[in-house]
Amino acid sequence: MDAPSSRYPAALNRAPGIAGRRESCGETEADARNTKTHFRVCRFIMELGVKLCMRSVPVATACVLYHRFFKRASVGAYEPYLVAMSCVYLAGKVEEQHIRTRDIINVSHRYFNSGSCPLECDKEFWELRDSVVQCELLVLRQLNFHVSVEHPHKYLLHYLLSVSSLVNRHAWSRTPVAETSWALLRDCYHGDTCIRHTPQHIAIATLYLAINSYGVELPVGEKEWWQALCDDVTKEDIDTIISELLQLYDMEAKCI
Repeated sequence: MDAPSSRYPAALNRAPGIAGRRESCGETEADARNTKTHFRVCRFIMELGVKLCMRSVPVATACVLYHRFFKRASVGAYEPYLVAMSCVYLAGKVEEQHIRTRDIINVSHRYFNSGSCPLECDKEFWELRDSVVQCELLVLRQLNFHVSVEHPHKYLLHYLLSVSSLVNRHAWSRTPVAETSWALLRDCYHGDTCIRHTPQHIAIATLYLAINSYGVELPVGEKEWWQALCDDVTKEDIDTIISELLQLYDMEAKCI
């Protein structure tokens, strides 16, 4: 995937007034271009999370906050990567894994300027830091301070334990259903699937796709296994989520 432009620090420094506000160009970006931008920015959030040694849930929360923000705001009005940095900072507070702004800035600077040294504590650094902090307040106001997130992770863990008890343990150990389910769940956060559907339905859909990908057979009962685990999910819900996930994989190919 192409790295974002190295003009990033300058772009953030140009932000006047409320951090991250862009000058209006009088045109709205095409939906396809916005989707590609959000995909790349969420990939940036995840890489940032890895390099900052963040847990999976705070990273997922950062992605959710980012998607929620741009459901209410235009990509043309705000710098997406600055919003992403602020969402990482805010998610660390929400999920009680506080990340220093200095670390976020330095890792981000290295991401956009490969091989560069950490920023000195000079005027450029402090302007960037102020932008991140101001943008955090902007995100909070835009979301009306509703920053709590319920993720599919706990549901997927429960569903995996339930399903694994129905299958021969040797057969289960030979197929990476659990690993694939977790990977699919992580990938859901690259798009707005994570805010369009309930966490229970997302967990069921990722598990359904993983099970069918490896041809794992489950005992047949009065209900389908996914109905037994989540009584309000329908096959249409599952198909919709899987379709959105597959579209994200198509998007990944276009972003390379």
